[in-house]
Amino acid sequence: MLVFFFSRYQKCPSDRILVIYGQIGIHQSSKCLHGGRAFIWPFIQDFDYLDLTPIPIDIPLEGALSKENIRVNTPSTVTVGISTDPAVMSNAAERLLGLQLTQVRDLARDIIFAQMIDVIAKMNIEVINSDRDQLIDRISDGIEGALRKVGLRLINVNIIDITDESGYLNALGRRASHRAIQDAKQWEEARKKGINLKAKDLVYDPGPYVQNSEPWTEEVIAQLLQSSAGERFDGATIYLVDSDDKPIKEANIQITNSGVNIFSGKTDGLGLIQIEGVKISR
Repeated sequence: MLVFFFSRYQKCPSDRILVIYGQIGIHQSSKCLHGGRAFIWPFIQDFDYLDLTPIPIDIPLEGALSKENIRVNTPSTVTVGISTDPAVMSNAAERLLGLQLTQVRDLARDIIFAQMIDVIAKMNIEVINSDRDQLIDRISDGIEGALRKVGLRLINVNIIDITDESGYLNALGRRASHRAIQDAKQWEEARKKGINLKAKDLVYDPGPYVQNSEPWTEEVIAQLLQSSAGERFDGATIYLVDSDDKPIKEANIQITNSGVNIFSGKTDGLGLIQIEGVKISR
């Protein structure tokens, strides 16, 4: 009798959830325990375990319609697991207890497919292609809420690739490549016309060139100009680029002398500005 009594004590390992079911309490069909021990009343209660081992799921999603009705392929790998959140474990006990691993995986896969299709349908294809982090965040938000309803939690989402059936994304890539080449040519032409100053060189107390920063004095401008073209820079063209060698467009430039403004201007779309009406000996 004593042996039987102690056999009704069940220990729950850390990688499982102990589910006690039967006569538990009012409005309660089961009780879930993660870790610790519990006594299982004979005849009126029984128990089983839920495995917490992560479940990787391949999602070969193809032909999901984007916001522009372009079919997108986003093969992915999603990892889920049974949740240990007390508010969610009861859902797992009701919907997953007694299922085989393959059945749990199939259930999760159906949920993930539906959520990914829904998310992609609300996004522009250019955003899907260019901002993978946003795509993953939105997919994760949608999947996580749906998985909780069946007692699962999302562990990881990995988008393996993003393609489309019409070749639209390849065209976008070619267009971006062409634009980058054209920009590089323009920057090189602009560099030949002016003086190439890095953003780190364009510092005047307290910060860089940005609008509403402190105006540059004649002395600071003279120090910045490293051209060997002559003793004066009146009429010179300055080319402003950032630390990535990209042009600084529409940057406000102001030169003052004893608090009096002697030059104001703004760089153009190529980061160029013509200095006129100012003569400073170097």
